[in-house]
Amino acid sequence: MASRRAGAGPPHGRPRAEGRDPVSGLQGARERRVRTGGVELCVAELGDASRPTVLLVHGYPDSKEVWSEVATRLADRFHVVLYDVRGHGASTTPVPLRGGFTLEKLTDDFLAVADAVSPDRPVHLVGHDWGSVQSWEFVTVRRTEGRIASFTSMSGPSLDHFGHWIKHRMSRPTPRRVGQLLGQGAKSWYVYLLHTPVLPELAWRGPLGRRWPRMLERVEGVPAGDYPTASLPQDAAHGAWLYRDNVRARLRRPRPDAYAHAPVQLITPTGDVFLSQRLYDDLGTWVPRLTRRTLAAKHWVPRTRPDQLAGWISEFVTAQESGQAPPGPVTAAARGPYGQRFGGQLVLVTGAASGIGRATAFAFAEAGARVVAVDRDAEGAARTAELARLTGAAGAWAETVDVGDEQAMEKLAEKVTTEYGVVDVLVNNAGIGLSGPFLDTSTDDWRKVLDVNLWGVIHGCRLFGGLMAERGQGGHIVNIASAAAYLPSRALPAYSTSKAAVLMLSECLRAELAGRDIGVSVICPGIVNTSITATARFAGVDEAEQKRKQKKAARLYGLRNYPPEKVAEAVLRAVVRNQAVVPVTPEARGARVMARFAPRALRALARMEPPL
Repeated sequence: MASRRAGAGPPHGRPRAEGRDPVSGLQGARERRVRTGGVELCVAELGDASRPTVLLVHGYPDSKEVWSEVATRLADRFHVVLYDVRGHGASTTPVPLRGGFTLEKLTDDFLAVADAVSPDRPVHLVGHDWGSVQSWEFVTVRRTEGRIASFTSMSGPSLDHFGHWIKHRMSRPTPRRVGQLLGQGAKSWYVYLLHTPVLPELAWRGPLGRRWPRMLERVEGVPAGDYPTASLPQDAAHGAWLYRDNVRARLRRPRPDAYAHAPVQLITPTGDVFLSQRLYDDLGTWVPRLTRRTLAAKHWVPRTRPDQLAGWISEFVTAQESGQAPPGPVTAAARGPYGQRFGGQLVLVTGAASGIGRATAFAFAEAGARVVAVDRDAEGAARTAELARLTGAAGAWAETVDVGDEQAMEKLAEKVTTEYGVVDVLVNNAGIGLSGPFLDTSTDDWRKVLDVNLWGVIHGCRLFGGLMAERGQGGHIVNIASAAAYLPSRALPAYSTSKAAVLMLSECLRAELAGRDIGVSVICPGIVNTSITATARFAGVDEAEQKRKQKKAARLYGLRNYPPEKVAEAVLRAVVRNQAVVPVTPEARGARVMARFAPRALRALARMEPPL
């Protein structure tokens, strides 16, 4: 526990009584004023002050209200502090503006706030956008050592690290490095504009300021509400000096000693239009204790992904407080190709007792997800959950459900949401096989295969997809179809029909849910070595013939020996890349091409009798 910084005076101002902060609009916030360097900062506090302090620093052109959704989620576990950066929100503005926003003065502000709200313990720092940029300064200068317990950074690099990144690529140019420079240069178009005199101020106080909230809704998917605040035009005009006072000077002469003296958690939104992920390629050089996470989202993640951010911040802060460091880059790399890409996210997999479902549950567990393994085989689902925990899942649970039972699925959705939260990734994998001529397939056979293969997917998408849409923070649905969805066969009329329906349902859902930032992917495996062949039913034959055909099918699939783990890899890749239709095996990819360009050949193949 760090001692109070030498020479620091007593905390400025008295916290107001618990209630609604009249400035920030945060329910239950306590407000105080902190004087530092000729300005007065507006500080809001939530939660029990005796708990570890999490200090949230906003970016440009925001005020502290950008953090309101994250702050309220953290307040039941931590002492949460937000403040308006000088010149923003309810904080006062330095006079003159030029030179009033240097990183040195911003560091003075941080120390004043930290001393006021947590004089005897270091704070856990969290920054977004320019809040992250200035926080990198805080966590790499000597005078803040002992005052920062951890730092979570998102969408804002260190200007020193950025400067070294540019110099390294300019001094040793290669086609790739030049491409990286040009790519980030294009993404930084707004920085050049903010350096022009007068025009940014006129724009923000005029049409841009009026249209900005609507632009955030349309482009970033930020929900409408009490953000941005009415101070936006003034905040943005003043905040232009953050760039003018710091960017060019630091990029030209970056500090050679900008090493982080606290553990850092880097959260990188993969859809950030302002920052390239390549900016952080060399970050391990500057940060000895680094945890990397990626998030399928755009720039304004404090507003669009508050649940995920609150979960990761809580996990990281708790780990530092308990002395148990979370997986860093080496550990994460050893865990699989996606590291902690799904860390803390809730993934539900149906048909998880074996085969593709079990392999998919393990793959998400290895990537740090919390996993709900669902199957009508209770013992198999429990075993999957147990092994998922050993594989590395942040949590894993088993649920016994028949996906074709609508009421049972409704109860499952209610239970999962109540006990574990809203599902982030849904994998509708449960399926059964049915082979045999159409004329030998009974109505009961049709009902059984459609109940599981189609209605199970419909129930999952409707219930869990509806909850994702209601939450408004995105998500992903993966439906497991089959190459049989576009590969006709005289032997698989019922099975192929069910899978073709899943394929088209997925395409329709993808179009409908895109506006809600929910991705939908459909996976089309081919011949994969799973237990579905041993349990598949064959229409129009007696029991002895059933067993013979099942045994032969299992042997043929075993000879092909395409492992379900490769399908699981395709599932994770589809979620990360938001792919639409994913044929997996070579025969599935080949059939997909033939369905587009040689459908008559496929129809000819469909007439062939399978070797069973």
